[in-house]
This record gives sequence, structure tokens and C-alpha cells, in this order.
Amino acid sequence: MTTLGLIGSGHIGGTLARLAVDAGHDVVLSNRRGPDTLADLVAELGPRARAATPAEAAEAGDLVVVTVPLKAYRDVPVEPLRGKVVIDTNNYYPERDGHIAELDDESTTVSELLQAHLPESRVVKGFNNIYFEHLGKLGRPAGDPERSLIAIAGDDAEAKRTVTEFLDSIGYDAYDVGPLAEGWRFQRDTAAYAGVYLAPGTEFPGPGRPATAEILREKLAAAKRYRDM
Repeated sequence: MTTLGLIGSGHIGGTLARLAVDAGHDVVLSNRRGPDTLADLVAELGPRARAATPAEAAEAGDLVVVTVPLKAYRDVPVEPLRGKVVIDTNNYYPERDGHIAELDDESTTVSELLQAHLPESRVVKGFNNIYFEHLGKLGRPAGDPERSLIAIAGDDAEAKRTVTEFLDSIGYDAYDVGPLAEGWRFQRDTAAYAGVYLAPGTEFPGPGRPATAEILREKLAAAKRYRDM
């Protein structure tokens, strides 16, 4: 099975760690505050989990998830991620991250920023448009009519296959949106953001609903960039 490295172990990172352990994967968790602060989560997850530094988690992971505030993306270790598949869960929140000119003028996208920081890694955008509680609850076995899709984007076909296999193991199918440059279609404030998993007539976060290919196609097609509005 895969060893999943986690750079960031907050809501999404912790949820992915639980899903991965339940699927039989090993996980190596990290955050900016140090391994000791993850002791309770590691104890909850059991023997398949351990805490480490971000560099150690990057080194240990066969597949690595970067799930830190975007303003900290330059702190992600470069060398131990060379050649590896990296899932980027980030979103841009200027009120938290400060203004980033390239994102404000839409000359690039969030995951392309991380790819530029990790030039020899293979970045795949994913998990950025699903609420962590929905992520933890909506997984279903292969073939289940209520199995949800997770949107992904990336420039490397093999990397996307790796992520698709991981998604399958934790109860989801992948919906390939295309290259990283198309990742804007399911970024913050688009129709394909967290509302994809929101049951009609309920207030966020609500109980969640399966995201089908039909729903994702509709929401992705409705996405508009600010410069085109």
C-alpha cells in the first residue's frame, strides 16, 4: 500500500489521514508547529500513523498532500519532493494569505504557483472544493450508485492516474478537469466550489450529497473568470 505524506494536518489533512489509514495506507503527518502537537491525532489513527517534520513527511511519502495555507506555500520543502506526485488542496483567500498579484490578475492559478515552486514534482490539484466533513462521510465502495467524484487537474497523466488510484482506495472516483491551468474552474467562488456537495435546499455545510459527473460538468461549465465578467 501507499505511504501518504501530509504537509499540513488540519481539517482536510486530518480527514485524509483517517481515510487513508482506514483504506490500509500508512500516513506520515506534519505541520508547522512540530510533531509533538500531532500526538493525539497519531494516537487516534493507530500504528499506521506517525508524526514528523514537513521535510520528513515529504521524504517518506510515496504520494504527498500539501494542505497548508497558501501564504505558506514557499515553505514547502523542495528537495525531498523531487520526482514525486504532490496533491495540492489549496485555495486563495486574500484576507488570510495577503494579496498575490499573479492570482489577482489571473495570470496563473493556485496550483500552478505550487508547481512553479516544485519544478521537478508532479502537482495535481484536488480536494480543494470539498468540505472536510463531506469528505469524511461521502466515500463509497466502487460501483455504489452514490459514489462521489472528486475533481482533479494536472499536467502529468501518470500523476493523475496515481491520484485516481488513491481516490479509488478511499471511496471516490476522479473527474479529470484537464491541465493545472484549468484548475481555476473549481477554485473558490466558482459554481464548482463546495456547493457541489451541498444538498439542494440545505444551508452549508448540510449533510452533503454525492457529486455526480453530471453535477460536476454543469458546475464546471458555469465557471467564469472575473476578467470575463
